[in-house]
Amino acid sequence: MTGAHVRIDNRLIHGQVTVAWTRRLGVRRLLVCNDDVAADDLQRALLPQAARGLPTDVLSVGAALAVPAGADVMIIAKHPEDAFRLVDGGLRPEVVNVGNVAPRPGTAYTMVTRSIAVTADEADAYRKLAAAGVPLVTQLMPHDKAAEFVPLLDRKGL
Repeated sequence: MTGAHVRIDNRLIHGQVTVAWTRRLGVRRLLVCNDDVAADDLQRALLPQAARGLPTDVLSVGAALAVPAGADVMIIAKHPEDAFRLVDGGLRPEVVNVGNVAPRPGTAYTMVTRSIAVTADEADAYRKLAAAGVPLVTQLMPHDKAAEFVPLLDRKGL
């Protein structure tokens, strides 16, 4: 499975995604990918409403791997572990964009950028993605310059 745009963003669907990124990338469908979110009836009902009319699926990682996803699809993984499981299952994105990753309550984290918090376990998942040959960047908005993500982890000692 190649061609889909992948973003790691634990806020999932919000204005940056539905307005800026979908327009810039020509996205016509969103696929939210996380086992816990897919099992939550309320989130499965509300997230498509936040998508401003874009067709939206809320799926587990396993179910997401079974769905054809081309260049007109944006996969939004809630956590880096979700993105790694997608890649490990056969997804081959050209790049993974690490978007907004707010701190998880009750975790020890390091702010890697002003909008990305990373725990030690998440740092491991990001490094596993990179080791699998997936380029990782962070680019908050389409007009921002993309920055390689692994060197940011290195600079913070993660």
